[in-house]
Parts: sequence; structure tokens; C-alpha cells
Amino acid sequence: SNKVITRSLQNWHTHLAMQLNARDFSDGYTLDRWLNEAIFPTEAKLNPEYVRIGATAAAAELIATGCSFAADMYFYPAITGNVLNDAGIRGLIGGPVSDFALPSHPDAKSALDELDNMLKQQSSDDKIQYAIATHSVYLCSEDTLLRAAELAEKRTGRLHIHVSETRKEVAECYEKTGKYPVEYLDSIDFFKPGTVCAHASWVKKNEIRMLKNHGVTAVHCPSSNMKLACGGTLSLPAYVDAGVDVRIGTDGAASSGNGLNILNEARTAALVQRHDHWDPTLLPAKDVFTMVTKDSKDWVAWDLKDIRMFPRGRSNNRHLANLIFNGGNCLDMWVDGQAVRLHGETQTIDEKMALDELDLAVDSYYEGIE
Repeated sequence: SNKVITRSLQNWHTHLAMQLNARDFSDGYTLDRWLNEAIFPTEAKLNPEYVRIGATAAAAELIATGCSFAADMYFYPAITGNVLNDAGIRGLIGGPVSDFALPSHPDAKSALDELDNMLKQQSSDDKIQYAIATHSVYLCSEDTLLRAAELAEKRTGRLHIHVSETRKEVAECYEKTGKYPVEYLDSIDFFKPGTVCAHASWVKKNEIRMLKNHGVTAVHCPSSNMKLACGGTLSLPAYVDAGVDVRIGTDGAASSGNGLNILNEARTAALVQRHDHWDPTLLPAKDVFTMVTKDSKDWVAWDLKDIRMFPRGRSNNRHLANLIFNGGNCLDMWVDGQAVRLHGETQTIDEKMALDELDLAVDSYYEGIE
């Protein structure tokens, strides 16, 4: 058949609708300039229709690259949830919570109230699950963090948070609380089993042990951290030694620079860990592949005729290494028994329409922004 079938891929930290933020617009910007000149001015215009368009284009990219699940954090979560559901893929959709006004909510209370209703209505069997996405320790007060944690416990929901992403965040948290971010969150009993901690790169060993004790999932986002040059590198050996569950995420397409292709991110993760630790034995193909497929319930067929899958090795055993380090062409994908992609064509999204809509939306989204 000239195909190899594997479990489908998973992307554990995204901002899907940020497909609207042209990927080359802010290349070379510092973090502050990126936020203030590229992100905040556009997000001030954000509305449900923009989110639908951005999330649809993102879903098309996920499917085309063999990814059947995304853990998202962005405004208007119900819109993104509906888009992924219509596309036939899975999602853990985080509704953002912040003490500051957001495009989708005027304050933390209204965001938490909406999430309470969404969590109350969902079933554990649904392909789309919702999460409480407290943005970070610097945008959420202790009271907001505690109310979010209480809601997660009440509704058996998951939490999703950016944590220890930058040196500045860590230094400011220590100056304010006398504790580093993970220590601070532990001290207020924020963490619940299954909490998703994005980035988690500026941490101490005792903080890593705290994450393990709480059953947290840490998400390695190497491309985003390197592109903005402020995030450092998650120390995977320390996490593995402590027994922490570590997955891989792209972050938003605007900050990662490589879009939502999780195979690209898996390759980057393997290479940066080897480079930073001076150890070429770290993250062999089978281990990094486990990080992007663990718990996957779905299937992908990859094209063995793709030039990137050659040479296959004398015993035809190079498929996995070729896939991780060269990438691959997703021919077919089945999610919950449904074919969402067949013979290299997505069945659940009109790709041309989605991309045409995206192009038109980006023109208006960036109008008046240099």
C-alpha cells in the first residue's frame, strides 16, 4: 500500500485562532515589541467571526499534518470548540481567564461563569472537552487563581496555564511573593491532577518535584521559546528523572514561526535537548514520538513514497526516524472511526474556502497596523 500507519499526533499547547496573525509580520521582534505592535493591536479587533475563521484554518493545518488533538487557549472557546467538532477532531479547549478585560469577557468573573456552564454541560465522552485557562500568575490575582482551581475541582475540569515561561515572569513573581511561579502556585493549592503547564522552562528541581506530586502535564514549546529568545529550554532530563508527564506543543503560529506542524516541533525538541545537554543520546525518535502520540486514540497513514521517507534502511526500519527528523505526508486520518482525511485530501473542511477566508480576514485584521 506504500503507507505506514501510526497513532495520530497531539499538540498540547496552542492558540489556534492566532492563524490570523501573519507568521512573518513580527519576525525578529523582541517579546515586548511583538506583544505591543503585533498582538495587542490586532486582538483589540477580535470577534467571534475572526476566531471562527482563524480556528478553521488552524484545524485544516492540524488535519493536513496528521494531528487529531489540540489543547487550545484562546478567546471565544465555544467557537473554537464548534470548529474542531465540525472538523471531526478532538480538543481540550481552554477558555482564557484574566483579571484584565479580554476581547471575549470584561473580567475574570464573567469568564469563569461561562466556563462553569460549559463544563456543566459537557460529557466525558465528548471529543471536545473544555478547560479553565488561567493565563498566568502575572495576569491573574491569587483570588482569580483560587476561584479557577475551585471550579476545576467542582466540575472535574482541567486547568491550563502559562507558567515559568520567561526570566522576567520568574523574577517578578519572586519579587512580589518571595516564591518562584510553581512554588507560588503550589503554596496556594492551585494545581489539580491533569493541570496543563505550558512552557515551564525556568524552574528549579524542587518545583519539578511539585509538578510531579500534583500529576501535572508540562508542555515543551521549544520553537516559540527560541524564536522570541526569552523562554529558555525546558530541561527534559530533569523532568524525566522526576517522573513528570511531558508533552510537546507548538504554541500559537504567530510565536512559533513554524505554524502548527507538531512533527516540526518534535524534531526541534529532540535537537535542542541534545544540543543544550551535550548528549546525542537524548530523545531518540521513539521517545519523542511517544511525547506527541501518548494517549492518542486515532490513526494516521503516512505516505511511504514521500521522498522524505527515504532511505528506509536495509530492514525497512527507518520509518519512525525519517518521520520525526524529516517530516511526512499525511495521506489518511481516522478520528473516532471517521475518515477526516483520505488520499491526501481533508474530508471535513473545504481547505480552499478556509484559506480564502483567512486571506481576506487578515487584510482587515491588520488594517491600520504598520
